[in-house]
Amino acid sequence: MRTLYQSLNVMAQAGHRLTASIGMALALSVGIGLSSVSAPAHAQAASGKTELYWFGQAGFKIKSPGGKTIVIDPWLTGGPKTPAPYKTDISALGKVDLLLVTHAHVDHIGDAPAIAKAQNTVLYGPADMITPMITLGILPANLGHRFNKTGHVTPLPGIKVTAVQAEHSSLLVHNNPATGKNESHPAGEAVGYIIQMENGFKIWHMGDTGLFGDMKFIYDRYKPDLVLIPIGGNFTMDPEDAAFGMKNWIPAKMVIPIHHGSNPLAKGTPAEFVEAMKGSSSKIIVMTEGQTVEF
Repeated sequence: MRTLYQSLNVMAQAGHRLTASIGMALALSVGIGLSSVSAPAHAQAASGKTELYWFGQAGFKIKSPGGKTIVIDPWLTGGPKTPAPYKTDISALGKVDLLLVTHAHVDHIGDAPAIAKAQNTVLYGPADMITPMITLGILPANLGHRFNKTGHVTPLPGIKVTAVQAEHSSLLVHNNPATGKNESHPAGEAVGYIIQMENGFKIWHMGDTGLFGDMKFIYDRYKPDLVLIPIGGNFTMDPEDAAFGMKNWIPAKMVIPIHHGSNPLAKGTPAEFVEAMKGSSSKIIVMTEGQTVEF
């Protein structure tokens, strides 16, 4: 008899059928000098650009050089700073080719289950977050893909995603339809992601995290070009801690501060981060909600 673990994986694999600027307050166009992609199918993408649109908090819509749309941590309808029309209509996202969630806290998992079901798009996330979502009926088994730290997936041609360490917690709050009451369920461990585009450009979305020494190992191993780093404090690093990590362990070309401004307990600001980053060689890109930057 199959175990629950085996059944979930079999059901999930059976359902996987993935194929394959807005007016800006700040514009950026950077030449990175990355190596070309060897696979002929991705030759055109090698000279393309990556676009990032910020929903607020940790939520991004990424357009890959090959034209694929990646959505990560989509706290949209509940996000206090989510731009219109996403605040009221998740269909405004258009086609989502890849859906990623770093952990189960509401400001990250957000509307991900609704997006997955509306678009028949697989939600990729930490194994012990996806499992309770399936067993509780939040997500159909064929729309959940489970993987863990240092595990990697290639959900789209030329795009590779590796789960990496994040120093944080994860808890799933589910409203039980039978009782109408909220229930709390363990949801494994939080992760970050190294997202590699078709042309080799790499983004490290840290998710929610505090400082940890293996940030240096992750940078040395994967060499991300762009880091999306939380700075709010209270639940994550504050600006001073985030700058310490960047200046001592993560000499990436570029960094965008995230996870600030949407929770009164997370008081860290981009201005404080910029001040703390003095002396760093990394280019700091401060975004506002609803803004797109291009690489």
